[in-house]
Order: sequence, then structure tokens, then C-alpha cells
Amino acid sequence: MTADDATRRVREAADARGLDIDVQASPAADSLEEAAALRGIAPSDIVKTLVVKGKGDQYYFALVPGDRAISWGKLRSVVGVNKLRLPEPPLALAATGYERGTIVPLGSANDWPVYADERMVGKRVSMGAGARGYTLYVDADALIAAYGATVADITDPIAAIR
Repeated sequence: MTADDATRRVREAADARGLDIDVQASPAADSLEEAAALRGIAPSDIVKTLVVKGKGDQYYFALVPGDRAISWGKLRSVVGVNKLRLPEPPLALAATGYERGTIVPLGSANDWPVYADERMVGKRVSMGAGARGYTLYVDADALIAAYGATVADITDPIAAIR
């Protein structure tokens, strides 16, 4: 899929859900801090969309602020399952239609349940736009509402993980 196809798919999905998004070209960055500086935002305002695999063919989206990491225990508790993991890149691609690093719930090949970290609430965030070299900006509350996302504390500070 070309970048134009992917970003078109994201825009169409946003329109279908009544979401106002802004897709922009985004230069490559070597770190979260550099990406945030290039976008003129705080690292916590960049949201990673992680595909999480449960039992069998069950997947979930976890929306994680850039300065945080999934807390597997917290996420398992909120989802109500005993086992979750990050799928291998080919499984993530098959589940969403997007490569890792570009994944976003908008336009995904499947509408998996969405779990959003509570620290996103009330912010305008930047996230993947379905293709490398692009980012989208969206009101986090509107995104959460459009997907009926479960909002909870599902992350830990990155420093606490290392």
C-alpha cells in the first residue's frame, strides 16, 4: 500500500466517525524527544498505538503516551485477561493493515477494542497516520469517544520500566 493510500484510508475512517484530524508530513526523527521538538509538542503528546495480542485471534489497541510504556499487569487487569503480548510485525500488519510505527486505529483492517491511557484525556495529540513520514493530530477526547475506548491507567513511566 502506498503512503497516499494509507493516509487516504485514515482520512476516510476519520470522516466516517466524525473525527476532525489533521494529517501532515513528518520528518524522520531519531528519538521521541527529537520527534516532539520537530512537531513543537511535548513527548507526552505523541501517542503510540500498540497492537496487543490476546488469546487466539483477539487483538486490542493500546494508546500510550510517548513518555510512557505499557504496564502489562495494569492492561491485563483492565482487559480482563491473563495473557497479552506484542505480536510479531507480520501479525501486527495482518491485524491492522499498517506496519509497526505507522499503526493507528483509524482505517485499521479490523476494529479491535481500544484502550487509552488516562493521561491522554483533555489533550490534542499526535499519532501515526498509517504511513511512514506522516503524522496526524487529533483531539484525544474525540478519538476516545469515536471508538468507545476504555480509558484507564494502563502505563508506567519509561524510567520505571528500565
